[in-house]
Amino acid sequence: MLVRTAIGTRWISVAMLLLLSGCAQTIPEPVERPLDLVGDVPLVRATQISTQDSLLEVGVQIFGTEFKEEEYEIGDWVFDEIIQKETQFLPHLLKNTLVDSNHWGAVRVIPESDPSLDLIVQGEIIQSDGQTLELRIRAVDSSGREWLDRVYADQSVQEEYPESTRFTLDNTFDAANFVDPFQDIYDRIANDLLAVRGSLGEQELAELNLVTDMLYARDLSPESFDDVLKRDDEGRLVLQGIPARDDPMMARVADMKYRHHLFIDTVDEYYQTLYDDIQPAYVLWRRYSIDQLAEVESSRREANQSDYGNSSGFLSLSQRYDRFKWSKIFEREFSDLAAGFNNELAPAFLELNSQVHGLTGTMEQQYREWRGILRRLFELESGEIGADASE
Repeated sequence: MLVRTAIGTRWISVAMLLLLSGCAQTIPEPVERPLDLVGDVPLVRATQISTQDSLLEVGVQIFGTEFKEEEYEIGDWVFDEIIQKETQFLPHLLKNTLVDSNHWGAVRVIPESDPSLDLIVQGEIIQSDGQTLELRIRAVDSSGREWLDRVYADQSVQEEYPESTRFTLDNTFDAANFVDPFQDIYDRIANDLLAVRGSLGEQELAELNLVTDMLYARDLSPESFDDVLKRDDEGRLVLQGIPARDDPMMARVADMKYRHHLFIDTVDEYYQTLYDDIQPAYVLWRRYSIDQLAEVESSRREANQSDYGNSSGFLSLSQRYDRFKWSKIFEREFSDLAAGFNNELAPAFLELNSQVHGLTGTMEQQYREWRGILRRLFELESGEIGADASE
């Protein structure tokens, strides 16, 4: 028994030495890129109600991520899961900001581009680590006019994360009073979108509404509405003419658009539920991340000033263990809330002409299935209208 204990202790010691020997003698300095930070940005809110034509309907599409080949560490798969949910979480913050500005019509979070909306906002997460957030935002309206294509970045400090964001049993996250540390980014995006809208005249905005209607009509039935839109010299869609107001086909288009918007309202509610469910755990992750970055920076300074060759290796090992410990916390606290959101999404049951259609699969699959149902229904009902007219 004593021999086994000695051998076991020696094995652990050898393993520790091997692990430490593989670590660098000094912790390398991080490679920093210059960032154009947005700074402090007040949100421009509407002081009066806009006209109906200028209340454009906006879709904030689920964000993408910039692909990076990085060496994985212990527990990284849990943090990868958080990043995937972040692509669905951050668009909701932008949506809330646009709603708060009171300059727009309906604003929804959507899984992919939608031809029934006037303006689509797309985003890509370039960097997000609790301390720095960097987003690439592109916005294009239904005519193809590009409103935005730029990178927004901001940095936070530990003081912007209240004590309720720390992981303790006594703390309760106060969602109602929590201000996102990167709110300035969303305020800047909202203000920039407003500036572009302000550069368009009332006539241009009214025409954009009509282009959206015709684009959605063409999406429902390309054969029936193929000649109502064409591209001009700048590549934008312009009207060639529109059917009469009393055209029964346009009445069917308006009915389908109304039903479709009821569905994407349901989609937006799904993302609202996700946002509410994961916000405490997500903010906790950000707090952990910014604490970890501060600790790494402090350790780097201490290690580079130390006379002991293996001190940085020991610090690196400690940081990996800390990462593993936190990954187990998030595995329990975060994954149970959000890991199955896409794969185990509750089916949407929607009534359509006294028939109830059950949609299953991921949100993207349900969205596409619903659009297919509406197209088939439009073809069926349009055929009935044509038969009635011929009689």
